[in-house]
Amino acid sequence: MLRRIASTFLRSALRQFPAVTIVGPRQCGKTTLARSLGGSYFDLEQESERVRLDLEWKELIAGKSRLILDEAQSYPEVFPRLRGAIDANRRKNGRFLLLGSVSPVLMRSVSESLAGRMAVAELTPFLRSEIRTTAMRSRLWLMGGFPDGGVRRAKAFPLWQDNYLRLMTERDLPALGIPCTQQTTSRLLRMLAALNGQQFNASELGRSLGINYQTASSYTDFVEGAFLIRRLPAFHTNLGKRLVKAPKLFWRDAGLLHAILGITSMQALRSHPSVGASWESYVVEQALGVLTALGAPHTAYHFRTSDGHELDLVLEIGRERIAVEIKLTSNPSPHDLARLEKCAAMINATRSILVTNVPTDAGDKKRLSCGLDRFLRELQTLGKPTART
Repeated sequence: MLRRIASTFLRSALRQFPAVTIVGPRQCGKTTLARSLGGSYFDLEQESERVRLDLEWKELIAGKSRLILDEAQSYPEVFPRLRGAIDANRRKNGRFLLLGSVSPVLMRSVSESLAGRMAVAELTPFLRSEIRTTAMRSRLWLMGGFPDGGVRRAKAFPLWQDNYLRLMTERDLPALGIPCTQQTTSRLLRMLAALNGQQFNASELGRSLGINYQTASSYTDFVEGAFLIRRLPAFHTNLGKRLVKAPKLFWRDAGLLHAILGITSMQALRSHPSVGASWESYVVEQALGVLTALGAPHTAYHFRTSDGHELDLVLEIGRERIAVEIKLTSNPSPHDLARLEKCAAMINATRSILVTNVPTDAGDKKRLSCGLDRFLRELQTLGKPTART
């Protein structure tokens, strides 16, 4: 079992709160991580498990064992009972661990019943920083980080991803409430894959689907709520220049993105027109995944002016504002660094980092040209509690 970065934050949260919720995409390792912490486990998607929970409830909440409730959003009746059990003994922390793969539904129940009683941790598929073997690392960009999706066993890709996406369109997104047919949902996912790394325009997406922009935006909300995509907001500041205000769309797992695009090998990926956007989304998601796993408070944006100055990622961590440019090259030019520095100055960044495939890092903490591994190590240092300001 790989040691997950999020485990440290999770253990800390369990010491401080009566209950903790782990959210994240289906099959990313939530159950494995939760059960490794110990406790009585219940899968609330199973009717028999709900009955068993009801029958054993009084004994469970009176005991010393932690109660682990998987797919908690599928059994909303449990939340008022959890509130009552917590309020009966507010001094006892770490009693309940809830898992959920449909973020808005679960968080609505949490906010209504358990506000102030619960911490939230998010788990992603495997991160590059969690993987030690060269073979697994070499597959991560192509196949994504889902434990069973190919990163550990290459033959699973892309069939596993195809089945996962089918499950999403047939069950998970309808359960979340997306009001369209399976065929429309499948078309929506394909169109969102084509938009990876681009500015999100609900009107254009709606025209492609034959719906209005409000409906297109609403459908996209459902897909985002299932942890499939992210819309990165635009950074705003007073520059005297017109700024692009539209968010940028990224797929959160590269393996799912590549399966939809029909990319099944590294050779096909390198020659695909979307390879640059794929690399950008991969780096962005690795960076944000590390910060989220550490429980580090942060905000993330993209930045673009109407005359073409842009930053792929702007990170605010404590007092640090980091300007990040991402390029799929092993030979960045002085022009790349100069453009980065100019954009970093526009937003008053405290650090600027150019992330490429360079074999050797150069620069210092304020101005750095480096590969992905060094970039992630820098973020891990900033994200640790002792490094926060």
